[in-house]
Amino acid sequence: MKNALTRRSLMRDLTLGAGCALLGKPASAAKGGPPVTLTEDGSAYTLANGIVQARVDKKSGDLLSLQYKGTEMLATILGPDGLPDTSVDQPGANKRGIGRYTDHQFGFWSHDTTGPNTIVKITIDPKSNGGERAEVSIKGISGGAPMGAGPGGSFISDVEIRYTMGRDDSGLYTYSIFEHQPDYPASTLGEARFCAKLNTFFDWMSISEKQNHLYPKETGPHEDKYDFTVNQFENPAFGWSSTTRNIGFWFLNPTVEYLSGGPTKVEFQGHRDTNQVAAPCVLNYWRSSHYGGASVDVAQGEHWTKVIGPFLLYCNSGGDPQALWKDAREQRAKETKKWPYDWVAGVDYPHRNQRVAVKGQILLSDPMMPGRARMSNLLVGLAYPAYTAPVTRPGTPSHEIDWQGDAKHYEFWAHADEQGRFTLLNVRPGPYNLRAFADGVLGEYAKTGITVEPGRPIDLGKLPWTPVRRGKQLWEIGIPNRTGSEFLKGDDYNHDGMALLYAKLFPNDVNYVVGKSDFRKDWYFEHIPHSEDPNARAGMFGSGGGNGRATPWSITFDLPNAPRGKATLRVAIAGGGARQIDLTMNGQPAGKIERLPDSGISHNGILGIWREHEVPLDTSLMKAGTNVLKLIMPAGPVNQGVIYDYLRLELEE
Repeated sequence: MKNALTRRSLMRDLTLGAGCALLGKPASAAKGGPPVTLTEDGSAYTLANGIVQARVDKKSGDLLSLQYKGTEMLATILGPDGLPDTSVDQPGANKRGIGRYTDHQFGFWSHDTTGPNTIVKITIDPKSNGGERAEVSIKGISGGAPMGAGPGGSFISDVEIRYTMGRDDSGLYTYSIFEHQPDYPASTLGEARFCAKLNTFFDWMSISEKQNHLYPKETGPHEDKYDFTVNQFENPAFGWSSTTRNIGFWFLNPTVEYLSGGPTKVEFQGHRDTNQVAAPCVLNYWRSSHYGGASVDVAQGEHWTKVIGPFLLYCNSGGDPQALWKDAREQRAKETKKWPYDWVAGVDYPHRNQRVAVKGQILLSDPMMPGRARMSNLLVGLAYPAYTAPVTRPGTPSHEIDWQGDAKHYEFWAHADEQGRFTLLNVRPGPYNLRAFADGVLGEYAKTGITVEPGRPIDLGKLPWTPVRRGKQLWEIGIPNRTGSEFLKGDDYNHDGMALLYAKLFPNDVNYVVGKSDFRKDWYFEHIPHSEDPNARAGMFGSGGGNGRATPWSITFDLPNAPRGKATLRVAIAGGGARQIDLTMNGQPAGKIERLPDSGISHNGILGIWREHEVPLDTSLMKAGTNVLKLIMPAGPVNQGVIYDYLRLELEE
């Protein structure tokens, strides 16, 4: 049995009582509660503080049980004899979707510590600190062999999983440490996350303002889980609550420094499991292939380590779903003020005196729009400098990694104020590039060569940002904001069948007239092959819909004179999965747009990997009077296309 846990001992744990914590009580209030206790048997550790009680498997690092107010929060399926069904824990079961679960049950990291050499130890003994805190560690030593079996496969690395609990904490912290030793073979990390599968009474999911609703089990098998992906940066407190028991379970990320893809990364944070059990799931993804994905490629001879977390598994009670979620978000703000946690030791985790604040001010200056240049929602971040990923498998090409696709390093992002002032707090020492982007501005600010040294704050001062221009602007479509949200249906995108809806709304395709058309009504949010099958049906998980014909979108515009000089079509694409886009000008071939690979459309999204493409246009193809530029999506699967962010035609005479 994988968890080395007897059915009798687990059933005993499910009946043990825990203390009570009411809504509004912080996870670390005045230290007046019972001391933390830590006990162990041959198979598991048990941590308790009178509010919550957790049981951790010594072999895998799985969280077998988390009780709050005497209630088991995690999924437990009973067998015919009324005892917990452990059939899913038999060797070979459910790592590949065998049985009733698609993974283990309970709470677990995708890359666990099961292996030939597992080291278990108490890293913080509550007996040594008066019951203030306990922490346990389960570490799997790879020795050069693959570890774990996440959805994307195993990874060659030592894997350590820790759980910690403090006095009066209304929850449990967990974190994971990966360490690839120099003598280990090269390896590529697949899907990587922590998942908790919850008890059946959780029926209200709150992962964003939009995804905040009743979600009973009956609808689970009929819903596409990709309908529920959200922006991780904007939603650091997420989870489920129960309308019948007025109880909540949440993941609280005090920082997003260990997550991938920066402030535009879309990912799973909650859905119902994709099987007949349909357990409520909460997920903290730090590396995935979704929406363009992110990479961790480690070469042989490279020493690499990364600490994922700690983050808090928070429990609360005493209110309706909105009150419980509000309390969880308030608790997350308190956790952020405590970050970095001073109790983390023995791993690559700089403490507050080693981290620094980096501040400055972005000043926008656009000579083409004197006095009229505007930006909003300015995001500023420090990310590892762009690099070429090492080749980890023979025959695979090397590829460039920037902040959008990096999961190997840490990133630090913050919203700037209306004057462009920003402060990035608690930045780890290391090399960085500064990046910034804003709504209303095409492109991205970049400053390279920033080195953060331990304990030495940095004031970058005033940073002028002059956006790239290729001449005077002839026309524009959309708003540069890294999504297709301003276009038709861009606010209602997360459903199966949106590609088929396009064929009904635009039977003659998009015909946009500059100066007359409104991109909010006349430009669909995704450009895909046009379905001509009236019986086509969309399937879940990006499947179905069939193939469609080539889809030409026309942009009609007038010019007072025949242009001379150099014309440049600038196209910002928020996400896509098409082979290419072909262009014609007044019926003549005018170029193509390539490099469009991600899964934004097939996964019911509104953004993936943002890219700007510049296409030089031959001005001899243009004339005085009416001109027609066509963007042609080749025939193919209807869920393969692009989501435009913004289009602009510029002319340098």
